[in-house]
Amino acid sequence: MLANFALSLLLSPQALTLTSQIKDETLGVLFKEMEARYVMPEISKKIEAELRTWMKSKEYGDLTDGGSFASKVNEIIKGQVTDAHLRFRFHAGVLPARQNRAESSPEEIKRAEEETRFTNAGFQKVERMRGNVGYIAFNGFASPEYMARPVQGAMTFLENVDAMIVDLRGNGGGDPAGVRLFCSYFFESKPVLLNTIYFRPSNSTREFWTLEKVAGPRFPSVPLFVLVSKRTGSGAEECAYNFQQLKRGTIIGEPTWGGANPGGVVRLGDHFSCFIPVGRAINPYSKTNWEGKGVQPDIAIKPEESLKHTQLLAIKGMMEKATSPEKKADLQGIYDEVEKGG
Repeated sequence: MLANFALSLLLSPQALTLTSQIKDETLGVLFKEMEARYVMPEISKKIEAELRTWMKSKEYGDLTDGGSFASKVNEIIKGQVTDAHLRFRFHAGVLPARQNRAESSPEEIKRAEEETRFTNAGFQKVERMRGNVGYIAFNGFASPEYMARPVQGAMTFLENVDAMIVDLRGNGGGDPAGVRLFCSYFFESKPVLLNTIYFRPSNSTREFWTLEKVAGPRFPSVPLFVLVSKRTGSGAEECAYNFQQLKRGTIIGEPTWGGANPGGVVRLGDHFSCFIPVGRAINPYSKTNWEGKGVQPDIAIKPEESLKHTQLLAIKGMMEKATSPEKKADLQGIYDEVEKGG
């Protein structure tokens, strides 16, 4: 989300003396916001009860360091729930003021937009690899308005490839609508249900279908391989999980991070914030998600070895489908050279 992009850029270098009043007020706001927003209200009550018990302890009274305070709060939270996104944070500088604690300020939004432009919406590399294998690497899912042009450019460049590798090994996720946009390129124009997300604040479930229209070529039948690692998180996990559940792609690497509950950063005070999940992914086919366990790869391999392995796998698949001896021989030569590191 935009708030996450800009948060660290907007801090002023003021020091903090952590007083009992600051601690009490911060946790008071946390309790209120968790009660109103957290996707699992019954867990929110347990977390509040544990923290209130701790607030009566000598340890609580003695803590004057913001980082240590945040670590202890997280320790108590994690003792009640396995939720990769839920995290309480301390910031040495003063956080940007907001009219609504859960909504980014105009300044945060402006800086996040500039960061998105500067990083090309996360798109890092597009390549036609040997063997006519397409390769796309990007580190986040921006909102469609920022992601549309880089995706279109990448897909147009790779229009004629015979296999596609999508590298999500360092992708931390982002906007579910960005995930939908990207996934849409790998299906026909007829909409396919990718995922559903339950949102607690509105007590509603939103369905995410592939788009009927996208800019640039589609790849509904090109063999698709998705590289993942433990650094593949959140929306990137959803992308891989969508492809896996729909049997559209082969997931290669190691189990992913394990965070399936979307939400956003809530400002609790000048120096504290908390990412509070407000939703829960519910895949329409598995009826569950990847929270706490990650997306399990179809082919387990060390992430640093996965790209070459997948390129060879893609070329091998082409050889098996080739109908002419000449084509098979050409592909075999490329396979041998890639295998040797050429």
